Amino acid sequence: MERISWDLYFMSQSQLLSLRSTCPRLKVGATIVREKRIIAGGYNGSVTGSDHCLDQGCYVVDGHCIRTVHAEVNALLQCAKFGVPTKGAEIYITHFPCVHCAKSLIQAGISKVHYANDYKNQPYAEQLFAEAGIECIEVELDPTVFDTLFHDKLSLTTELLQEVEELGISSDRLEEFVTKTKTLYFSKASE
Repeated sequence: MERISWDLYFMSQSQLLSLRSTCPRLKVGATIVREKRIIAGGYNGSVTGSDHCLDQGCYVVDGHCIRTVHAEVNALLQCAKFGVPTKGAEIYITHFPCVHCAKSLIQAGISKVHYANDYKNQPYAEQLFAEAGIECIEVELDPTVFDTLFHDKLSLTTELLQEVEELGISSDRLEEFVTKTKTLYFSKASE
């Protein structure tokens, strides 16, 4: 079995971090890496101890949720909090950074920005990265490595099985489908 690339490995970490996001408008994860080692991670969420968007709704001003701290900034702040230098490090982000995050990444000395998805790419952010000599690299995600739609697929499959049962399929045949579904979604062999 072939191992995944470093870029895919670190981007998968960011994808995983994005699942902790507390803002439903966009789930973003960021992983800061130096010399092929993860030094920090972050996701977009509320200030520690404050209300979360998931609980209180988004606090939107001028089209932006101001309740959340962006994933990139959370990762940078984690480094600051624990005294970990960021100069020369790289960052892997699920989405192209906003202009404010771009400025923070430049000021923190990040040397490369890897991102998985374009997201309202602000031309000024792109200009700032270019002026700073920071390469922005799009990393194509392999859906077989990290399935962000697992729960949606499982829910749909469960719904389909319920519909099939209501249509009068034999209990033996239904049990076969249920067994195959459990094997597909929960078997170690399917990993």
